Amino acid sequence: MAYVTDRKRVTGLGSARSGTQQHWTMTVTSVALLLLTPFFLVIIGGLLGQPHADVLASLSRPVPALVVAAYLVVGMHHMRLGMQVLIEDYTRGLSRKIGLIATTILCYGLAAGGLVALAQIAL
Repeated sequence: MAYVTDRKRVTGLGSARSGTQQHWTMTVTSVALLLLTPFFLVIIGGLLGQPHADVLASLSRPVPALVVAAYLVVGMHHMRLGMQVLIEDYTRGLSRKIGLIATTILCYGLAAGGLVALAQIAL
């Protein structure tokens, strides 16, 4: 029988001093997406149904390209954080590790692919 106090038993459990940082990051990315989404929708919505040359000309300008790039990066980072919370809450063991790795690769891979495609259009 171990003589351990309640405080000693829970030390290291619960808040691992990273929950606040993750919550703050999610809040900041949410606000950034709130600001970026209308601009993104105006840019991309205006390009729907346009000829290929008009789309290339529009995304070749610096401001629309930067808005789309920022939206991709911030959106995928926000998605990764949200999916990480879901995976940590509902999975255990090896499936948790595989899920976190796969989610990170998927989100950053999509962001990188989008940025490469945008760079090819813009340049």
